[in-house]
Amino acid sequence: MRLAMGDCGLGLRKSSFPPSISPLFDAMRSTPLGLASHQIRPFASPPIKISLHFLPWTPLNLQLSPRIPSLSRFHPLTAKAQNTHLTKTQDDGIPVDLVKILVKFKSRHNYIRVLEVSRKADHPFAGSRLLLLDAPGNIHSLSFLLKSLTDTYFDVLATLPAVLPPGPLGILGFGAGSAARLILETYPQGVVHGWELDPSVIEVGREYFGLSKLEKENPDRLFIYIGNALNASVRNGFSGILVDLFSKGSLIPELQDPGTWEKLRKRLRKGGRIMVNVGGSCVEAEDSRRDGKVVMEETLKAMHKVFGDKVFVLNLGNRKEDSSIAITGELPDLDEWKKALPRPLRCYVDMWTPFTP
Repeated sequence: MRLAMGDCGLGLRKSSFPPSISPLFDAMRSTPLGLASHQIRPFASPPIKISLHFLPWTPLNLQLSPRIPSLSRFHPLTAKAQNTHLTKTQDDGIPVDLVKILVKFKSRHNYIRVLEVSRKADHPFAGSRLLLLDAPGNIHSLSFLLKSLTDTYFDVLATLPAVLPPGPLGILGFGAGSAARLILETYPQGVVHGWELDPSVIEVGREYFGLSKLEKENPDRLFIYIGNALNASVRNGFSGILVDLFSKGSLIPELQDPGTWEKLRKRLRKGGRIMVNVGGSCVEAEDSRRDGKVVMEETLKAMHKVFGDKVFVLNLGNRKEDSSIAITGELPDLDEWKKALPRPLRCYVDMWTPFTP
């Protein structure tokens, strides 16, 4: 989440709230909390696990606690250290008084929390807001007050439009709009159609992540739909699709089914591609049987059955299986891809490797 020109730092997804939710806001605003390097625990028991649902770009695994704040599984990747090593900043904790819970409540689909990290914190998340979902606390969205790029996997997703044919981009698993914001700001002609299952997540995005402003500034370029993202479609097909679909701390089971990828493939226009957050061992599911590494491998194999050798993987984290992003289609000309990107995003282009089942 540091942003220096030419530096790829990776760490790794309208209207007011319903009356039943609104009373929670005042009660939960400005509640102190803390983050540190291994886990974050809630100031009240029972403990809340939080895993960054974007892969250290994948999940951050946080457990909130009154006394031992911590933060783990955040592994920024820089151009100089693409093997990703924890830094002193990430290992050190954040004082409790530098982290606040702005709101938390249960919706029909999620246990929603919004954290705000003080700009004074000596941590890559300093000055950010994080949207946490589900019991494991997956971080589905992230925003900084003073910069657009995040040094997380959201930045990698923002490289996709540069290698797509003209046409709208679909985002399946919209969250509070982190990926959409980057894409709209990076590509002035880009058009985004986003799907999110939980309307409360969109409301939180509008209230705490500037989504309302983003919609007003881009009335003809940003369209948000509430519903099952796997039913997403637009006339004449998508030029590209971003898939970031997790539930209960795990990639949704449908993504391990080749049939799902065949359906999504048919919704692309000629030359279209799909980029996917496939998670990895850093992902902690509510169901311990949903091992992150195994689910990632099963998802990639399902994609391979549909796209064959036209599946490439970008590995994140300290180990190959920590977390990954996948892309479909022939690998583009890397030099041309770089030329089409802002300088801070170019270093990701060289990190793709063929997937071999």
